Amino acid sequence: MATNDKLHQFGAYQKACALFDFVVADMAPLAREPLCMRLASQQVASADSISSNIEEGYGRASRADYARFLVIARGSATETRGRYEKRLHHWVPAETIASRVALCEEIVAILSATIRRLRPE
Repeated sequence: MATNDKLHQFGAYQKACALFDFVVADMAPLAREPLCMRLASQQVASADSISSNIEEGYGRASRADYARFLVIARGSATETRGRYEKRLHHWVPAETIASRVALCEEIVAILSATIRRLRPE
């Protein structure tokens, strides 16, 4: 098994990659609206940060470093969820928001469980 196979099998990573694709699609129409440009850019960046931090942590040498990057990824997932809940409801349909929020919550739950397993008792 190649080194990255385990990364690509990690549920939080798979879901984070899917979330990023959804966010890009959700934000594309908003990126053309002057009122929403910054908001859309921030949402894409926070969604990108989830999988990017999982990748970076996976490449680290220690469990402690990996856990630290998963904590950062979890924060980005929480940020992405919050922006959908608190700000984007003005432009994004409610059913889309509910779906994205649920996906963010799944990612947070997986990351939280993984962080607990990685950290020493």
